[in-house]
Amino acid sequence: MSDGTTLGWRVWLLAARPKTLGASIAPVLMGTAMACKDGGFHALTALATLLCAVLIQIEANYANDYFDFLKGADTEARLGPTRATASGLVTPKQMRNATLVVLGLSLLLGLYLVWRGGWPILSIGVLSVIFAALYTGGPYPLGYLGLGEIFVLIFFGPVAVGGTYYVQTLEWRLLPTVAGLAPGLIACAILAVNNLRDVEEDRRTGKKTLAVRFGARFAGIEYVSCFCFGLLGIPLVLRLLEGKSHGILILLLLPVVFCVAPIQGIFHEQGEALNKRLASTGKALVLFGIMFAIGWLL
Repeated sequence: MSDGTTLGWRVWLLAARPKTLGASIAPVLMGTAMACKDGGFHALTALATLLCAVLIQIEANYANDYFDFLKGADTEARLGPTRATASGLVTPKQMRNATLVVLGLSLLLGLYLVWRGGWPILSIGVLSVIFAALYTGGPYPLGYLGLGEIFVLIFFGPVAVGGTYYVQTLEWRLLPTVAGLAPGLIACAILAVNNLRDVEEDRRTGKKTLAVRFGARFAGIEYVSCFCFGLLGIPLVLRLLEGKSHGILILLLLPVVFCVAPIQGIFHEQGEALNKRLASTGKALVLFGIMFAIGWLL
């Protein structure tokens, strides 16, 4: 077993699952753009929010790597990217310690955000950290009960966008909360294709995701529904609520073009072939966040 130093930083980058980190980046970009449009942009707070969001997601990914290994959910039959603990690249103790280090860093940044935003930000931070650990940890892990989508939709969606907007403007508004449903839904699509890929292994190891509970076809429908409504439906709702263009053509046309490839094979491919769909969906979420920010500021 490796001591985690031979491959150095590459092991920890692998375990951080960089292709999924758009789920934490996109909502911060969106909330920041909305704050900027309303005259509340605060550069230092925006940067601290972005770093804190990414760190919390990395903490969740490290914890997932650690707890899945302890629960025996990662086996030799795994079709997704290599898990650092299960493959022996690091020991369980090292992964646990790395999780705690990243948690500590996020808490340090969080202190500044709490100082600026008060108890609402404290509540968001504490709940985010707790549920990040409970996703695969504890006696009733959310991811093992088919409740992962609820956590992802809420915390990578309305909480992330609305919280980003609030900590800069110090004001809650409905529009950023509604806008947050878009990245939340696309993040659910990432989870859906991930669970669709792993459905057979999860079934064998007792991980009762929605794909396991309701079947592969359900997971495909979930993926397409979340992806399309996140990319198209929520921007249209925002257009109706706001009554202004805000670069709506950029919002609608570019993400639509990008979403064609991931959707094409979702009902026909299985197993390892879905890794490309997973990566494409992650890229689509980042693109959506960027295009939303540009479009909202136009």
